[in-house]
Amino acid sequence: MPSSTSAVAPLLPIVRAQLLGPQWPTMDPFLFCAHHDDAYPAGNGAFAPAVPVDDRQIGSDFSRKDGWSMYHGDPVPGFPGHPHRGFETVTLVRKGLIDHSDSLGAAARFGGGDVQWVTAGKGIVHSEMFPLLNADGPNPLELFQIWLNLPARNKMVEPHFTMLWNERIPRLVHADAAGRKTTVTVVAGALPGAPDPLSPPPESWASQPEGDVAIWTLHLEPGAEWTLPAAQGANGDEGTQRMLYFFVGDSLRVGPQDVDRHAALQVRAGEDWLLTNTGTTAVECLVLQGRPIAEPVAQHGPFVMNTQAEIMQAMNDYRRTQFGGWPWAQQDPVHGATPRRFARYPGQTEEERPAESAAA
Repeated sequence: MPSSTSAVAPLLPIVRAQLLGPQWPTMDPFLFCAHHDDAYPAGNGAFAPAVPVDDRQIGSDFSRKDGWSMYHGDPVPGFPGHPHRGFETVTLVRKGLIDHSDSLGAAARFGGGDVQWVTAGKGIVHSEMFPLLNADGPNPLELFQIWLNLPARNKMVEPHFTMLWNERIPRLVHADAAGRKTTVTVVAGALPGAPDPLSPPPESWASQPEGDVAIWTLHLEPGAEWTLPAAQGANGDEGTQRMLYFFVGDSLRVGPQDVDRHAALQVRAGEDWLLTNTGTTAVECLVLQGRPIAEPVAQHGPFVMNTQAEIMQAMNDYRRTQFGGWPWAQQDPVHGATPRRFARYPGQTEEERPAESAAA
């Protein structure tokens, strides 16, 4: 009797695809990813929009009317002082400047490719304001804010604030056989062929070897090809997970699969996959990768713990202590009219950067 064989279909790279909305889907160890892209108008000389805002729900404006929002800001757009506990915020600024202030006494103005990384740990209060410094023309602002979970053992560590300046962040520039370039910006996680990444905060899941965390942005010229390498820790039931967010460009091919709409793509992390820009304009992607922490998640607004009892404790602690108090005269500090980039760390150590910085 002749033997028979059945063909096994090859694995496809994309496990799941979801169209992008205001808030992007994430997987453990990431909790949240938002892409803010605001076409702010000229400022009024006092860092606020030089246009009427009476028709907006001031204090909670996420309308994107005319291409921008005030968020919780009044009169300056942004997010006045608010608390966090139990996770980290990673803020990648592609355009514009952000003013940071926090309960540690730290302050910063950063943008144009800079990344701010805050470990909230046992509790921090911070503000993130978007001052409109230019009174003679538009004030575009574009950023990603990413929330990265902390394992239970690190949820109550001391809070930590650091800056990763654009000009220090490593990049890989790859030219394919036709000379078309792909640029990979390495915020976190080792990438073969790129310089070593900067160090994330010491208690971060990204600092643990088993975390296998990567945060990369990709820019592919029209027609460019680049191989997204397999993750180091992708094997096993609790192996590394990877999301590829395709958010700029006409079309992208992942392995043999074509994507013609902006989407969050869960990609198999255990294989190399050839990425091809099949469109006529540049493609840009964000990669979030990490090994799951695989612990229970209890969340209430800005607090992320493991149990509801810990959430109640966080709320009570904040009511009682304000996580150390707020050392600023206003809930929404703005750091002057000069478009300087700087960071003042707890203890008053200050770092100044050139005012101009290339976009991410």
